[in-house]
Amino acid sequence: MKLQDLDIIVTAPPAPGWGGRYWILVKVTTDNGITGWGECYAASVGPEAMRAVIEDVFARHMQGENPENIELMFRRAYSSGFTQRPDLTVMGAFAGLEIACWDILGKARERPVWALLGGRMNDRIRAYTYLYPLPRHAMPEFWTSPEMAAEAALDSVDRGYTAVKFDPAGPYTMRGGHMPAMSDIQMSVDFCRAIREAVGTSADLLFGTHGQFTTAGAIRLGQAIEPYSPLWYEEPVPPDCVTEMARVAGAVRIPVATGERLCTKAEFAPVLRQGAATILQPALGRAGGIWECKKIAAMAEVYNAQMAPHLYAGPVEWAANVHLAASVPNLLMAETIETPFHDALIKGAIRVNEGFITPPEAPGLGIEVDEALARAHPYEDTGLHLQMQEAPCDYVNGNSFAGGAPPKEE
Repeated sequence: MKLQDLDIIVTAPPAPGWGGRYWILVKVTTDNGITGWGECYAASVGPEAMRAVIEDVFARHMQGENPENIELMFRRAYSSGFTQRPDLTVMGAFAGLEIACWDILGKARERPVWALLGGRMNDRIRAYTYLYPLPRHAMPEFWTSPEMAAEAALDSVDRGYTAVKFDPAGPYTMRGGHMPAMSDIQMSVDFCRAIREAVGTSADLLFGTHGQFTTAGAIRLGQAIEPYSPLWYEEPVPPDCVTEMARVAGAVRIPVATGERLCTKAEFAPVLRQGAATILQPALGRAGGIWECKKIAAMAEVYNAQMAPHLYAGPVEWAANVHLAASVPNLLMAETIETPFHDALIKGAIRVNEGFITPPEAPGLGIEVDEALARAHPYEDTGLHLQMQEAPCDYVNGNSFAGGAPPKEE
């Protein structure tokens, strides 16, 4: 069995676009007709440029190879161009193709992917959700309203979720670490208070920041929200500032989580070694794929750290997350996004039930991709999957974060 053909579909979820502006799906077919699906979560270049990278990685390192030889193909891509170091774009391309290889292998052996990763450790996977506006909520008011966030949190708990994530302390600027505005600190406190009062002890609070703060600023903000006992403080400083993240972890009594923007075990190892985080959040379509994240989970296990696979993408990456999560002993939870388009794209094959996910028993990833639906929603814009703003923090009027891919104003 050899990898033979590649097809790439860039599909755009309908408004409001939870999960990003577009998803890059890859369809890989072997010479004996087995098809595997993957998803590339790489957002630093546009989708057409990324299409060319994916095609090059496949042709150069994978086409004609046995899909079993994942380690070999990874080393080819990782070493490409005499680098032997993490390359976000190349590894993002490889990651999606690697996920497709696992789908192929599971189908060839008529077993789910988790069975090829050491078996099923977890019969149920705890899911968490970001807080999204309810139908009665107005945007953009939702993003700065503790009351609306509390209502969304209570709705999530009513649907069975035991953990909810929110990130009110914008503005998510490209300018690097900044000191948060006092108004942003107060809004964060207000969000935590309102959500905690709404859900009580029924759900954990997951506080996100997307690496926006200086070390001192992150400590100020973290100490301000400590009384509400969040389960984690996500990426309090830029992701490559590992030593500084460790300083935050030592100064704030909230577990630090990080990883959605890290690539391969080479970037996760220093996080563990320096005690910068105790919860790792790899994005499987960026970090190197299922096998690489299995290695990251093993490293985390040695350091008594837990795994919480990240998702701000489509349901194919989510399916890969589910199989990894099913197989690791140090799982905390897995992010999920529930929209009609996510569900329809994999024909309802995997769903959240009362806040938990049951790993599929079907071969491969256990999903059937609705290819016609994916092609019927092509991405025809120019924006990246996610984008930061150029404007600096507004210390006068406050800040609002409407997501990394807010809908266009009509």
